[in-house]
Amino acid sequence: MPEPLNYTLVITGAPYTSQAPQTALAFARAVVARGHRIDRVFLYGDGVHLASSLATAPSDEPQWTRQWCDFLREQAIPAVACVASALRRGLLDETERARYQAPASNLAEPFRIAGLGDWVEGVTRSDRTLYFHGSD
Repeated sequence: MPEPLNYTLVITGAPYTSQAPQTALAFARAVVARGHRIDRVFLYGDGVHLASSLATAPSDEPQWTRQWCDFLREQAIPAVACVASALRRGLLDETERARYQAPASNLAEPFRIAGLGDWVEGVTRSDRTLYFHGSD
């Protein structure tokens, strides 16, 4: 059997406006089921909407944020939202909420906010980096 590979997944499309998060989750589940490892998931651009604890779909639609959070916790996979993308789109953790004196934070656990250095680290540590883009 071939040696397991390490993957970094980059998601740039938002849930409910693109298929990027859904396709990435299906891929991630398949990769893990085949014995490979996901080093991290990095959200960039509109992809950071996936990490919002406030996004709620109607009850007859999939809850993509919840599904991702459950998968990340079960597999102990780090997940990062780009700080610049997050701030521009109103996604704040408690640190950024305090820094900007905003009324609330809305980052879903286990996501965290970090800079592009985290993306670079993932790319250098992984055998493969896959991008899941939203439609333009």
